[in-house]
Amino acid sequence: MLAFMAMRHRPVGRLLVAGSLWAGATEGHAYAALRSALTRMNRTCREALLVTPSSLELAPGVSVDLHAAQALAHRLLDDGPHAAADLGAAAVATLSSELLPLWYDDWVLSEAEDWRQLRLHALEAVVDGLVEARRFGHATAAAGVVVRADPLRESAQAALIRVHLAEGNQSEAVHAFDRFSRLLRTDLGLVPTPGLRELVGGHAGPPRG
Repeated sequence: MLAFMAMRHRPVGRLLVAGSLWAGATEGHAYAALRSALTRMNRTCREALLVTPSSLELAPGVSVDLHAAQALAHRLLDDGPHAAADLGAAAVATLSSELLPLWYDDWVLSEAEDWRQLRLHALEAVVDGLVEARRFGHATAAAGVVVRADPLRESAQAALIRVHLAEGNQSEAVHAFDRFSRLLRTDLGLVPTPGLRELVGGHAGPPRG
C-alpha cells in the first residue's frame, strides 16, 4: 500500500486504492481488505500515511526517492545536463535503477514502464552531456546502461556509437553497429534505420538481408 501511494503525488480515493490493490475482488471485498490492511499496518507505516474517511495520501514530510529521480530525469530532458551533479555517478546510478523489480502487479507494471522510458531518455541525455564534456569513459559506461536495459533500442545504440566516434574510435563504432545489426536482424528481422547508418558513415558495410 505504501508503494502504491508513493507513486502518487496527490490524495487518492479509497475506492481507487482498494480496486487497484485488490483488482480481482469485488468492490465490497476490496474495500473490506483495505480497511483490514489499514488496521493491521504497523505504526511506522501508518504514520507515513494521511488517512481520511474518503482518501489516502502520503503524510506531510514523507519523501520518495522516485519523485526525486523523476524530477532529475525531467530536468535533464527539459534543460540538458548543466550542473556537474547531472553528469556524476550518483545521477547515472539514480537513472539506472528499476522501479520495484520482480513486482508483477498490474498497477506496478504500468508505472515501471513509464519510469523505464523516462530514465532511458534521460540517460541518453546524460551520455550526450558527458561526450560534450569529453568524459568518454563515463559516457561509455552510461550508454552501456541504456544498451543493457534495452539492447534493441536504436537510440541507445546511437548514443554508444556517438561516444566511440567522438573519441575517435571508428572501429569500436563499427563493431557496435554490426552487433546491433545482427541482433536486430535475428530478433526482429529488421535492419538499422538510415539515420543510424548515416551516423556510422562510410565505415559500415551494406545492410545484409
